[in-house]
Amino acid sequence: MSKGATLDLLDIGRHCHHSDCYQLDFLPFNCDGCRKVFCLEHRSYTSHECPKPYANSRKVILCETCSTAIEITGKDGEEEVKKILENHENSEDCDPSKKKKPKCPVKRCKQVLTFSNNSTCKICQVKLCLAHRFPSDHACKGYGGKEKAAVKKFLVAFDARNGKDCGTSMTTSTNRSSTRIPSVKAS
Repeated sequence: MSKGATLDLLDIGRHCHHSDCYQLDFLPFNCDGCRKVFCLEHRSYTSHECPKPYANSRKVILCETCSTAIEITGKDGEEEVKKILENHENSEDCDPSKKKKPKCPVKRCKQVLTFSNNSTCKICQVKLCLAHRFPSDHACKGYGGKEKAAVKKFLVAFDARNGKDCGTSMTTSTNRSSTRIPSVKAS
């Protein structure tokens, strides 16, 4: 191995900017707050005492009047957050009637709709809980045609069975020979 090859290895990696460390790290971390390079041990904001922690982070605050989520950046100070809330409360978007939690519109369903358990029907555009997301499960205005006819046909056939087992025959016969399947001889 030549001497030039070992000098090339010195250019690989970066030194940690922490004052007590300065370790050569081959997989360094860049801090998005102070824009310095750190090793694995000093990569968190608290471990290297970052002067601008959470500079690019986003936070969500809730309006106490209407329960609307308002997104803010991590740079916003306490006074700016109060200003943002005040501006929201004075706007037309803040409506106290929105504070009531939305529920599934299906009769006798009391499921509260949240961001993770609701679905919008592709036919009637109504927000429903996951149990009633299919058009056949709620009173969908645009649902009909072949699907409705098929469901009705199924229900009629189900009712015609009148509690009989699927394996039993509808007709009862005392003559067993008439119900036998003739055997076919192979030639």
